Amino acid sequence: MNCTCAEFEILLCDAVDQKLRGDGRVMFEAHRASCPACNELAADVLGATAFMERVAGVEPPKELLTRILFETAGKPGKSAAAAKGWWRGLLGPILQPKLAMGLTMTVLSISMIAQVFGIELRQMRAADLQPARIVAGVEDGMYRGWSRVVKYYENIRVVYEIQSRLKEWADQEELDRQAKQAQPPKQQNASPSGR
Repeated sequence: MNCTCAEFEILLCDAVDQKLRGDGRVMFEAHRASCPACNELAADVLGATAFMERVAGVEPPKELLTRILFETAGKPGKSAAAAKGWWRGLLGPILQPKLAMGLTMTVLSISMIAQVFGIELRQMRAADLQPARIVAGVEDGMYRGWSRVVKYYENIRVVYEIQSRLKEWADQEELDRQAKQAQPPKQQNASPSGR
């Protein structure tokens, strides 16, 4: 009395709920013994279930209910953000854990990229935030970047030209060598001995 892997998964749900009895239990154990993949699945699922049962229940703090009621049962027409002040309403979305973590990872990524490319990071000053200085810095960075690209292109062109000439010379040398091998060897004229 054997079952398929799909039927085994259905029986596994009953085994987790400890509702598996009789023929179902026999089919479950027979398939588990014959199918290594299902045996591994059952071991993982039953092990995780047993671990979760051993974990102690967490007791919430006693003041939690009181605090929830105090925060949610405000005066009608007044939101919690308005009660805490307008600035908290503005900073509320920024202080969310996901956004704060995202901002932190962005700053970390930028600093790692700057370190890889050799960009020196220093303490910012108020003068660094002047629009004219920012524009000048951006223009300078763009000019330097453009100069690097142009220099790189010109260097590649020179290297390509050298490689082309070397290849032409090597091809010409190969043709000359093949031409010499194709020519019949020159025979020396016999000296006139009077015949």
